[in-house]
Amino acid sequence: MTFLAGWRLLLLLVPVLLLVAFWAASRRNRATAVRFSSTDLLASVAPRRSGWQRVIPWLLLTGAMAIGVLGFAEPAAEVQVPKERATVMLTLDTSRSMNADDVSPSRLRAAQDAARTFVSGLPSGLQVGLVTFDGSARLQRAPSTDRAALMRAIDALQLGDGTDTGAGLEVSLDTIQAAPPDAEGKQPPAAVVLMSDGTPTIGTSDLSPQAAVRAQAQRASGMGVPITTIAFGTEDGAVVIEGETVPVPVDPESLAGIADQTGGQAFTAESAAELGSVYDAIGSAVGYDTETRDISAWFAGGAFVLAALAAAAALVWRQALA
Repeated sequence: MTFLAGWRLLLLLVPVLLLVAFWAASRRNRATAVRFSSTDLLASVAPRRSGWQRVIPWLLLTGAMAIGVLGFAEPAAEVQVPKERATVMLTLDTSRSMNADDVSPSRLRAAQDAARTFVSGLPSGLQVGLVTFDGSARLQRAPSTDRAALMRAIDALQLGDGTDTGAGLEVSLDTIQAAPPDAEGKQPPAAVVLMSDGTPTIGTSDLSPQAAVRAQAQRASGMGVPITTIAFGTEDGAVVIEGETVPVPVDPESLAGIADQTGGQAFTAESAAELGSVYDAIGSAVGYDTETRDISAWFAGGAFVLAALAAAAALVWRQALA
């Protein structure tokens, strides 16, 4: 929480000084009453009010003043507001290295479980699409708010040979670019969430695998589309292909380079639990906008309640002693 007019907090000195004055006056009045009055006569004609009955109304009143000052200082808080017209493209690696069991039960199965949880936690108005890539890239599900259809597409993922990361990004960016503009002719905000476990192995006819990825990252940067990356797996990953054990260590550096080039974030996850935590963090970033909102009304309400309680307490205890 912040205060847009913080200098007004200096007014908190007023209720503090009033409490000090009340305490000093109480001590002075008590001393005067004992000095110049008959104690027995004073007790018979004006029964002594208990200490807390005298103090509580003042505490409530000065508390109301303090809360009122906080409200006067224009308090504001950051709140998350669900995005309603935005596109998120899940871009998942389905190369055979995702069959490695260094993440139980396999990288792919753990990725599917985490992706379903991620999708279910996004705002209902957010458009979410799915692209997969191995030796080629495919648009599995066009961006929509139909979560059930997207879940079925995630469940049906199949593995293939090769890792054409550049093609996966190209299809995702093509899909984002095809989204209809709003009434002002602007494209809706968009983001790509790229999850892979290894280095790209397939490029285009004139570009190496790495160069193809850099070209698409440069395109995303020009479009203003951040690519958030997740490097999933461990250094010890391996798969068995035709009876031969092939190491498939995770490659976080190449994915981090994509995120850095596009203004996205780079994450690593070596377990299903870590992947779930990463998706939670990504969901807050791509699914919600952070806005600063005035919350002074809450303080005004609190000040009113305390002032009303102070008045009620003073009236009740005054009547009881009348």
